[in-house]
Amino acid sequence: MLPAPLPASASCATRFRGRAALFSLLALSLALAACSAEPQKEKKPPRVGFAVMKEATVPLEVELPGRITPFQQGQVRPQVTGVITRQLFTEGALVHKGQPLYQIDASLYRAASDQASANLAAAQATAEAARVKAERYKPLAADQAVAQQDYTDAAALSRQTAAAVAQQRAALATARINLRYTTVPSPLTGRIGRSLYTQGALVTANQADPIAVVSVLDPIYVDIQQSGADLLKLRRLLASGGAVPKSGQVKLKLDDGTDYPIPGTLEFSEVTVDSSTGTVALRAKFPNPDGLLLPGLFVRARLTQATQSKVILVPQAALSRDPRGNATVFVLGKGNKAEMRKVIADRTMADSWVVSDGLKPGDKVITQGVGKIRPGQDVIPVPDTTPEKPFKPKPAPSGSAAK
Repeated sequence: MLPAPLPASASCATRFRGRAALFSLLALSLALAACSAEPQKEKKPPRVGFAVMKEATVPLEVELPGRITPFQQGQVRPQVTGVITRQLFTEGALVHKGQPLYQIDASLYRAASDQASANLAAAQATAEAARVKAERYKPLAADQAVAQQDYTDAAALSRQTAAAVAQQRAALATARINLRYTTVPSPLTGRIGRSLYTQGALVTANQADPIAVVSVLDPIYVDIQQSGADLLKLRRLLASGGAVPKSGQVKLKLDDGTDYPIPGTLEFSEVTVDSSTGTVALRAKFPNPDGLLLPGLFVRARLTQATQSKVILVPQAALSRDPRGNATVFVLGKGNKAEMRKVIADRTMADSWVVSDGLKPGDKVITQGVGKIRPGQDVIPVPDTTPEKPFKPKPAPSGSAAK
């Protein structure tokens, strides 16, 4: 069967839509042709900010690990053998040099002292008798009333007993010293730690372990470790005249990330390199009035070992690195073209890179807009200190009404 013919009204609507679509395509083609006929506007070079480089002298500051050690440390050790009868201090307290800390049983040493005293008295009596006898024999031997040999024997006995007196006097002094050693004193003025031996413990004169330790904590030392390679590099820099040695202050950063408020001073540098670690030991001294620094605590020490001259400070935003790690900056060349230049920048200082080679005073380094330029591209340079002008919107064309 043939399809039924469309109504007259539907046929007219279809023809009208086809003509409208044709007119739309024709208008679009004419618009595109008009746009292609217009000349394309030339793209302006990008605006970049630049800074004029100047020579500077900066401190050669390093941050190194360190550990706190006591300024002085004395081990409390017994010098006689015996049982501890009393502990005369409070653990952790401040003790003074010579203050009694322990009492060792002194009965045996007191008896030995008394015995040595009695022996000395006996030797003195014998020596006195021998001396008197020798003095009596002397004139008799001269008159030949007694044999000369008898006088010689009496004089020798007198000298022998006198020597015995000296021996007993030394024995008495030793016994008294041992008796004094039964009271164990503090070797230093400082803080005493815990007692490693309690009352009733037996201690000996030759034992390996101390019975307590006294530490001087104000002032206090910080032992710092620096790489031998870095120290060699510093010495070469000093030898070439690129840096001047400086013994400045040392600052500490504690283990919790806070800064220690009081600066210290560098005392000395070790003359040998540790073969096991490849580091050189440095020692700094810090005041510690509040006892905040404790022995054994790990810290970070910042110290200035020298001042480096004839360097260029480049803002960190102006410097980038290539895939090989080489530092590069963009410099304004002839005709306001951006030139990429390699530089040597091994460290930072505040918000700038310290450039030791590759730039000279007067170079104009691009510090703003670095990400939108490429080497050899024309740019519009503006000093990076120029204030930015606020954006002003274009006025709406006259006669336009808001919808």
